[in-house]
Amino acid sequence: MSLSAVCVFCGSNPGFDPAFMNAANELGRLLAEQHIQLVYGGAAVGLMGAVADAALAAGGEVHGVIPGFLHDKEIAHPGLTSCRVVDSMHERKAAMAEISDGFIALPGGMGTLEEICEVITWAQLGLHCKPCGFLNITDYYDPLQTFLSNMIENGFFKKAQAPLLIAETTPAALLQRFADYAPPCASKWIDLDKT
Repeated sequence: MSLSAVCVFCGSNPGFDPAFMNAANELGRLLAEQHIQLVYGGAAVGLMGAVADAALAAGGEVHGVIPGFLHDKEIAHPGLTSCRVVDSMHERKAAMAEISDGFIALPGGMGTLEEICEVITWAQLGLHCKPCGFLNITDYYDPLQTFLSNMIENGFFKKAQAPLLIAETTPAALLQRFADYAPPCASKWIDLDKT
């Protein structure tokens, strides 16, 4: 799969484990080295700022999308290739999704989880065929993978659609999975296809 731009969802805080910041730096650098534009939430702080700074330092293009009400709270990054200020969180997500060829979740909080879950839902519904992945640093997303297994076992997520959620522990491995991605061909609805 050809990737010209990848959206990264991540925390506006750095988290407690230095491995999170290291992964953000490595991901930003690799995106730039592979000539993949970074699309993200536009902030200069936390993991958001780290991934942007690393991509820019490596000569990459970085495009931010930030709602006006968060412009000052999340401290909008002043050095981006472009930064679009929008009216709402809904407009932010729609704009990022439109210009991105894939979606990566670094560690983050509820906002990060909500953002990646929404684009996974859109993939389930067939609204896009773009890869969605978790950078599972220090097993951060293991509980979510356990919950996914629970959803499958209880009939709320089709096992054949499990490949919609890609998880890797290094940025290089995740980007390779994105490059090799082929979307699953299963319908979302459990009662239409029991497989």
